[in-house]
Amino acid sequence: MSSLTPAQQRQQLRKTLRQARRALSQAQQRHAAKRLQKRLAVHPWLRRARHVALYLANDGEIDPQPLSQWLQRRGKQVYLPVLKRWPRTAMQFQRIDHTHWQTNRFGIAEPRYQHQAARRIECLDVLLMPLVGFDPQGNRMGMGGGFYDRLLGKLQRRAHWQGPKRVGLAHECQKVAQLPTAAWDVPLHGIASDQAWYSGKNSR
Repeated sequence: MSSLTPAQQRQQLRKTLRQARRALSQAQQRHAAKRLQKRLAVHPWLRRARHVALYLANDGEIDPQPLSQWLQRRGKQVYLPVLKRWPRTAMQFQRIDHTHWQTNRFGIAEPRYQHQAARRIECLDVLLMPLVGFDPQGNRMGMGGGFYDRLLGKLQRRAHWQGPKRVGLAHECQKVAQLPTAAWDVPLHGIASDQAWYSGKNSR
């Protein structure tokens, strides 16, 4: 029987899954990114969407860049998260269009904020989110900073909020049979890996 607390178990699992995705070769990463793009290019949520947020891959995350290029070729507006200076746990979304870049406090490139190119999360059609681990039931484990969970959790408490379709992106090697979940975890509508699509608890 494990002597670790639930929080320690989550942290240990997070470390193991980060190591797994970082162990993939550059060739495996490129192949996974192309397979992910082909899988999502035929999904009706992406085909119907006009405003899509995604991320810049870091720390072995599956790369949505081929998908971003596909979206832009079809005239769709693509957005990236930008961390706010205050509060430091908040973020917003910036359209990548003639973008000026900067490096955030985690050393990750992000667009320099411009008010006219920003879009509120409730006005996005699809939100493609990075993750560290996932299970077939649609549960997501993030990096532990809680940026997405805080933002989505705050909006979900509104009485009449529809919001974007929430889709996690991952390598298949990041899948586990069942994730330990916490009360603040926001369920996903679906998860796309380089090998499969998993419908989440809110898949409609």
